[in-house]
Amino acid sequence: MKVRFEQVDSPEKEEAVIRAQSQTEDIKAAIDLLEGNERKIPLLKDGNNVFVETSALYYMESVDKKTFVYSRSGCYETRLRLYELEETLGDYFLRVSKSMIVNLKKIKCVRSDISGRMEATLLNDEKIVISRGYVKEIKRRLDL
Repeated sequence: MKVRFEQVDSPEKEEAVIRAQSQTEDIKAAIDLLEGNERKIPLLKDGNNVFVETSALYYMESVDKKTFVYSRSGCYETRLRLYELEETLGDYFLRVSKSMIVNLKKIKCVRSDISGRMEATLLNDEKIVISRGYVKEIKRRLDL
């Protein structure tokens, strides 16, 4: 995609125009970002409800019937189940095991394991395991 920037002399003349064949998830995310409407989800931290932007999320994990959400700023809990988060979060989030969803934009590198699984290192240097049943899809989504 070609990107062009033109400087204008006043704030009234500022505008962004996106020309595309269809409105994909990437285009919707760009529009939300430009309009300042990034999607936020409600989470719990220390008993308080907080709203966190989805772009800040690294991964979600289900442990003992509780769902935890991890971001750079810490660990949160949510009342939502993983399948509900999958429906809510969008295309940059992918199930990598029965109990985990990862933000594809937060993956720094991946490596194959001898058992057919993969290991992903996130931008915060945390390592997660990608189960064998999900390896094919993650390879497709990461163009590997």
